[in-house]
Amino acid sequence: MPKALRGFLKRPNLAGSAPRLGGLAEPAQAPDLAPDHGRFVAKDYTNQAGSRAYKIYIPGGYRGQPLPLIVMLHGCTQSPDDFAAGTGMNVLAEARTCFVAYPAQAASANSSKCWNWFSPEDQQRDQGEPSLIAGITREVMRDYAVDPRRVYAAGLSAGAAAATILGATYPDLYAAIGVHSGLACGAASDLPSAFAAMRRGSAVPPDRSGGVSARVGSRRIIPTIVFHGDKDATVHPRNGDHVIAQARVTNTDLQASVERGQVPGGLAYSRTLHTDASGQPILEQWVIHGGGHAWSGGNPAGSYTDPRGPDAAREMLRFFLEHQHPSAARRV
Repeated sequence: MPKALRGFLKRPNLAGSAPRLGGLAEPAQAPDLAPDHGRFVAKDYTNQAGSRAYKIYIPGGYRGQPLPLIVMLHGCTQSPDDFAAGTGMNVLAEARTCFVAYPAQAASANSSKCWNWFSPEDQQRDQGEPSLIAGITREVMRDYAVDPRRVYAAGLSAGAAAATILGATYPDLYAAIGVHSGLACGAASDLPSAFAAMRRGSAVPPDRSGGVSARVGSRRIIPTIVFHGDKDATVHPRNGDHVIAQARVTNTDLQASVERGQVPGGLAYSRTLHTDASGQPILEQWVIHGGGHAWSGGNPAGSYTDPRGPDAAREMLRFFLEHQHPSAARRV
């Protein structure tokens, strides 16, 4: 991170605390994060860009067989434990027999533990934080039997913005991405433009994702599932539209259809499916009506969750397992 940006983040704001890209609070409690038969293991990863801690959930049903891997990227001020508690992804992964990895942003890299999605050096393949997260992904694939066709990344807020960057810079590694209350790749290039994008949903160049993918030898559309509350006062809901628009840039022939529903006793939602010629949904956008800046359908044991909404973690995992990487098997 440039010194100027690091200094800005460390300056107190009018509330007497560091400005935060996401505004997420610490969890109120630390629940049991491993279902009965699973293990939640702490590890560290280092490459030329630095070091990051991470945790990996190993399901009880793992016996050496190739399994899917979901990489979960927390929001500002959160931790792997907090994010696992709030999303409930470990419980779902136990039921579906998947690995889940949770990279942890370091306070030394960002005083609010935000992923630096707004920093140009952290929007590039094989540089900065994308290289660290991809490196963690590959380390898990080396240490455990991971199906290379079924590797996915998802995040909340700043973590969701980091996930869009991974989709753009590593389309050869990730089969699909999940974006909850996040922003499109290239939505900002410094701290002022980051806050502007968060407040107003500033548009990004439509060829941003395609241009990055082209430089790494791929123009494939990255299957993407998006969740965003239409009352989000931290990251403008318009950003969810921009994520979908960016994902569509390499395929303008997708057909859109809208479904509407409501969680019993909870919030209503609109679900837009963008399908290809065969009828398979490639993009999926959930707008949570009345939802704010919180993980939809999450557990209150974690920070910034809203149990009234549809279960974003369950729907993301379902979407992920419907999509396999078309060329990963050839690479292996």
